[in-house]
Amino acid sequence: MMQAAKEKPFTTKLTALNSFDWSQVVCCCHKFFVYLYHKFKTMKKLIISTIIFGVVTAVNAATAQFDNFSYTGLDSIYASPLTEPGEYYNPVISGWASDPSVVGRDGDYWLVTSTFGYFPGVPIYHSRDLMTWTQVGNVLSRPEQLPWLQGVSLGKGGIYAPAISYNPANGLFYMITTCVNGNESINFYVTATDPTGQWSDPVVLPDVHGIDPSFFFDDDGKAYIVHKADEHSPVKWSNYRALAIIEFDTSTGKTVGEPVLFKEEGVGPEEQLERNEGPHIYKINSKYYLIAAEGGTSWCHSEVCYKADNIYGPWRRWSRGPMLTQRLQKTNRPLPVTCAGHADLVEKDGRWLAVFLGCRPWSEGSEHLGRETFMMPVRWSADSFPYITQNLDLVPIKTNIPATETQQPGQAGNFTWTDTFRSPSLDPGWISLWGSPAEMVTVGDGLVMQCAPVDTRSGITPAYVGRRMQHHDFEVTTTVTLSRDAKDTDAAGLLLVKSEQRQLFLAVTPTGISLMKPGGKVVASVDLKTLGRPVELRAESRDGNHIFSYRIADSRPGDFITLDAVSRDWLQSSSGGFTGSTIGLFATSAPF
Repeated sequence: MMQAAKEKPFTTKLTALNSFDWSQVVCCCHKFFVYLYHKFKTMKKLIISTIIFGVVTAVNAATAQFDNFSYTGLDSIYASPLTEPGEYYNPVISGWASDPSVVGRDGDYWLVTSTFGYFPGVPIYHSRDLMTWTQVGNVLSRPEQLPWLQGVSLGKGGIYAPAISYNPANGLFYMITTCVNGNESINFYVTATDPTGQWSDPVVLPDVHGIDPSFFFDDDGKAYIVHKADEHSPVKWSNYRALAIIEFDTSTGKTVGEPVLFKEEGVGPEEQLERNEGPHIYKINSKYYLIAAEGGTSWCHSEVCYKADNIYGPWRRWSRGPMLTQRLQKTNRPLPVTCAGHADLVEKDGRWLAVFLGCRPWSEGSEHLGRETFMMPVRWSADSFPYITQNLDLVPIKTNIPATETQQPGQAGNFTWTDTFRSPSLDPGWISLWGSPAEMVTVGDGLVMQCAPVDTRSGITPAYVGRRMQHHDFEVTTTVTLSRDAKDTDAAGLLLVKSEQRQLFLAVTPTGISLMKPGGKVVASVDLKTLGRPVELRAESRDGNHIFSYRIADSRPGDFITLDAVSRDWLQSSSGGFTGSTIGLFATSAPF
């Protein structure tokens, strides 16, 4: 009789599994999971993503150690210092900070912006003067607050136009927004007693359809949500402006009744302007005011204003509007600000001020920074309508508000931002794609990142942490060391991201350094032995180009060696999406 083979102990099996080269298996399986992933709805997507994360973290992956990251803004327009009282630079939050919304409480001001397919969602900034802003956290900082994010279009899906409000009746801050997931728009809100603390889990609003919701808390205790409704009108150019208002019960946290379509006077089809979005309601001197973006998000963008005696209207449009635009300006003007619109108003010391988005193009209307946050004083017309610009008023790059102090730069002007990753958690300014990279990243003694078998076009969170580009001209440096067990498929370095298709990767591999575009397109490369050796990488933006260079840190000190340059056009806004560009640290074992 044959004796059965003796069962190997579990520890022996585990050793055998760990010694096996799983990276290629996982890389192949990854594509299959991605296929399944895009076929499933939200909850099933989350399950698939969890499976992938489990496989990735179970693999004995090579790692990359990043010792530091330094970003320095070098824009020449900030060469002249601020000297006058109340003087400040616009934008007040430079770089991609689109769709700003602001609220004031006891002399503190809190501002939020859109994040689309990035995580954490909705950065929150704090200021005391509305000119100097500091990011103090992120509203949607936990993965369970954004279960719909995986797989969305990086620049056209995800979080749209968050709006922040304060309800004095219950002492709660509210942030309400839309997550666009394919053809589905999920409108939800979260609350907090302290904007710098933890925000609640999301409360979905099934009766609020469309995008861009915003709360209004009336002085009689009632509450409402105004939003851009689903557009069912077959007529593109009409006086139907696609807005709706629905009552909200703060005690139950739910809407009441049906949405009431916005009743509006004063606009006709002859204007041929894209319908309203990003609405906000205010009550000033017993009158209701509604402001909204109009004309699309490009050069025709603007902000319009309506006034009514009743929350449901009829709403009268300001006859001298728009209250803000730059579409009438000459295209060849110096230091242009374009696309101005999507505003929010806030009162400070009896004076009304506005934050709004705008763009600063560097070449034929294009830019790589995305839509930034600007701030200007609000003026009032003879018939009591608020406005920011009129006729040929320019949005200035440098201006002042009399009788105020200034503490810039903050998020404005030129500055240097450095991280040595000594804290136990990442700075709130770091963001990733489609979800949290926590399973693949550790900090405390530098930043250690797994070379995960996930690419940056898959819709699944890769091993990437980045920060927003905030200047046309800038310099970024880092030092990276690949672990000695890295394989030829492993790579780590600096990644510049505009969209899934528009990226640049300055990569350190075991056999050299390469500059790559997605799809395996090698722009330039050099053969070097890099395993276990610190490599300094540098990315510069100047003279219309992104310039990439390197040097081996453990060899005799010397100048950086330029690898190659790529035109800034590669990351320009016209390549699509609503985001700006980010730059950061990336490690992978998947084909780029």
